[in-house]
Amino acid sequence: MSHCHNNLGHIEIPEGAKKIVLVGNPNVGKSVFFNALTGMYVDVSNFPGTTVDISHGRYGKDVVIDTPGVYGISSFNDEEIVARDVILSADLILNVVDAVHLERDLFLTLQVIDTGIPTIVAVNMMDEAADQGLKVDLDLLEHLLGVPVISTIAVKGKGLDEVKSRLYEARPGIIPPDLKKQLESMLNRIGSLGEALLVLEGDQHVAERHGVPAGQQREEIYHGRRHRVNDIIHHVVRETQEGASFGTMLGRYMLRPWTGIPIFAVILYFMYYLIGVLVAQDIVGFTEETVMQGMYEPAVRSLVGRFVSEESMIGTILIGEFGLLTMTVTYVLGLLLPLVVGFYLVLSIMEDSGYLPRLATLVDRVMTSIGLNGRAVIPLILGFGCVTMATITTRILGTKRERTIATTVLGLAIPCSAQLGVIAGMLAGIGTKYIMIYVGVILLVLGITGKILNKVLPGQSSDLLIDLPPIRLPRGENVLKKTVTKSYAFLLEASPLFMLGALIISVLQLSGLLDSIQSALAPLTEGMLKLPRETATAFIMGLIRRDFGAAGLTDMDLTPAQTLVSLITITLFVPCVATVIVMFKERGSKEGALIWFSSWVFAFIVGAIVAAFVM
Repeated sequence: MSHCHNNLGHIEIPEGAKKIVLVGNPNVGKSVFFNALTGMYVDVSNFPGTTVDISHGRYGKDVVIDTPGVYGISSFNDEEIVARDVILSADLILNVVDAVHLERDLFLTLQVIDTGIPTIVAVNMMDEAADQGLKVDLDLLEHLLGVPVISTIAVKGKGLDEVKSRLYEARPGIIPPDLKKQLESMLNRIGSLGEALLVLEGDQHVAERHGVPAGQQREEIYHGRRHRVNDIIHHVVRETQEGASFGTMLGRYMLRPWTGIPIFAVILYFMYYLIGVLVAQDIVGFTEETVMQGMYEPAVRSLVGRFVSEESMIGTILIGEFGLLTMTVTYVLGLLLPLVVGFYLVLSIMEDSGYLPRLATLVDRVMTSIGLNGRAVIPLILGFGCVTMATITTRILGTKRERTIATTVLGLAIPCSAQLGVIAGMLAGIGTKYIMIYVGVILLVLGITGKILNKVLPGQSSDLLIDLPPIRLPRGENVLKKTVTKSYAFLLEASPLFMLGALIISVLQLSGLLDSIQSALAPLTEGMLKLPRETATAFIMGLIRRDFGAAGLTDMDLTPAQTLVSLITITLFVPCVATVIVMFKERGSKEGALIWFSSWVFAFIVGAIVAAFVM
């Protein structure tokens, strides 16, 4: 017995035996192929230096090794490190891909082919592709890849015999000439095309192994590989209506601009009706006015008033105009909580139905124009729920540049669910003309901000790579669980901050500083924005939480034009304390401070411009 190199010394390899390595994305059915090849002769061992287990067994005199499901060969986590090292040691690779998700899976296929290792491709789940009306030209795919391609339905055993009979027909595939030239020029320093490829792609571990500097070409190579995948998909996959279900057809219509945009508009209308009309007016009208202001607040004032006077300092803090036990509880439970529940209900339905990834694909081209890709629509939509959480989820974006643009847009132009609910409710009462102006201004600001950052920041947006789950009816249990969980998290996060904000405002009121601040801000509020002097209080409240500031506008006597200006300004105003903390953590103090200060300036400038036109 001899042992293979590249950290595979824990697996016994007979003299002259080939190492057959199974490679594929997660959930493509590799285990069925592994079992078909190895039968009962299977062993599992821990890969050295990791917590990852590797299955291996015999196929005749050769050894079959399974790898963890990965989306690429790199060193981002233990699974990818293991897959990388096992693949580099392979004599032959069986790459399993999902026929329904070829656009995703072929990226790994091309990376494997670029290593120069003999490869054979099994296109699995062909029955599911047929059920979705997808026709895959396997002969053309084989021609374009330069390796054998076999149709399989592994769970039904179809195609497995052909895989076995053609396994040793595996051969090196087609590598782009420019890339191949670069790889061959490195072979005098690095032992194989595979390791040369990973060095070019910037893999520090492989570069250190050979004592050479890691390359800086990952983005260039990945970008070229993604374009190759897109070109292959364009030629080999055809969508038909034959055998396609209603859900499949609907999913396609959601992706095409001529049908996808009207579908999105209809969904937005229902969101607006549910949150802005049904919840913000009818339900909140009952919870805030009837329950909280009509029943709860008088009871609390009566109870606390037995012990302290409302005009005293303690009384003002507890049950005064901005009282901890009056206004704070009324805003959180009577005004904001119903709006948050309504928003998260809609968002959970969109998530569970499979619509969100399709929306990301639909808007990809538009998002690219502001330096992002379609995947960025996910943190942006999550921002309508909670900007703080959305700022954290910008980590899913491919580059630092994209994360900076998304964080700026989130902090500037995306109102969170509670604030959005208040805004929707107030807009609903001032007429369609002002609603259109509000939406137009916010979209314009979002676009201009993205365009400027896209121009100023170096680099380019990464390509969109996202799974499209089947369109299905949302499960009531899932939707309810998500809605309750996120709404409860809102209560836990928002309540202490609201109490802090109310306490600060009450202290400022008692000390007379609130009047001084209102006077100091008068040139902005009364001069530039043409709003009542008291709106300064809402902006101060907005420093704690933007929705707190928006809620502060609801009790003011404003004209429709003043309501529009105040809502635009409060939307573009600085994000809440929690978001600022996360923003500084994610983007650093210098970049975070710049985004924070810019939002102040931008909000008042845009508000002043709108005020000049509508008043």
